[in-house]
Amino acid sequence: MQRALAAGCNAVDIAQRVSVHCKIQRERLKVQMGHILLEGGAEFGGRMDAPDRHAMKLAGGPDARIRIIPAAAAPDNNHRRAGTRAEAWFRRLGARRVQVVPLVDRASAAEASVSEALGNANLIFILGGFPAYLADTLRGSPGWRAVTEAVDKGGVLAGSSAGAMVLCEYFYDPVAKAIKPGLNLIRNACVIPHHNTFGAGWVRHIETQIPQAVLIGIDEETGMVREGGRRQWQVHGGGTVSIYRAGREEIFAPGQRFAVQ
Repeated sequence: MQRALAAGCNAVDIAQRVSVHCKIQRERLKVQMGHILLEGGAEFGGRMDAPDRHAMKLAGGPDARIRIIPAAAAPDNNHRRAGTRAEAWFRRLGARRVQVVPLVDRASAAEASVSEALGNANLIFILGGFPAYLADTLRGSPGWRAVTEAVDKGGVLAGSSAGAMVLCEYFYDPVAKAIKPGLNLIRNACVIPHHNTFGAGWVRHIETQIPQAVLIGIDEETGMVREGGRRQWQVHGGGTVSIYRAGREEIFAPGQRFAVQ
């Protein structure tokens, strides 16, 4: 009897683990059907019109519903100014339906109005700021589920600086000087933004912490886009993207394509 009970418990435990694993895989596959734009920072000026115009095109053009998430800028009370600047930028690019979503903490990430606004979006742009705070705010929240559902329907998910960092399996928290788990839309990867200014200085330290991961160094005023279920990414903007993999560095210029995994 005891053996039968133990076997039954083991079977239940295995089934639960398989269920959780399958759920994670389903979420990842869903997002792979949408489009993802990762940007290296200094996002509202210079050559950033190239990746952002491309994202708008993928989202449906000037009438696309664009939603801005300013949460990463909340710790230093910069979220209102950052959101206003982002909205003005996209309107300058010709967007007609831009909204800053008031998602700034765990409480607002659970609000039904926030989830509704994000779930109906064609393009969701996550601003930069504090990556650890951003990841903790979004992880497992109704707002984040609404984001993945929007992308599942063919939408575009864009993130700049901290907004790009948290989308990977790992991110580097410069405050704690530690590697932390991201939202894992891009597995076995870690984005290093501002690569051409100060980000490149993080590379060696990060390599020692997660030597198995692919490090993605993105210059400021530069983005990389993956369209739909494609494995290839393409560089847009004014700088380059550096891929660090197995002790080697590869550099890709605007227009070039490459695979991360």
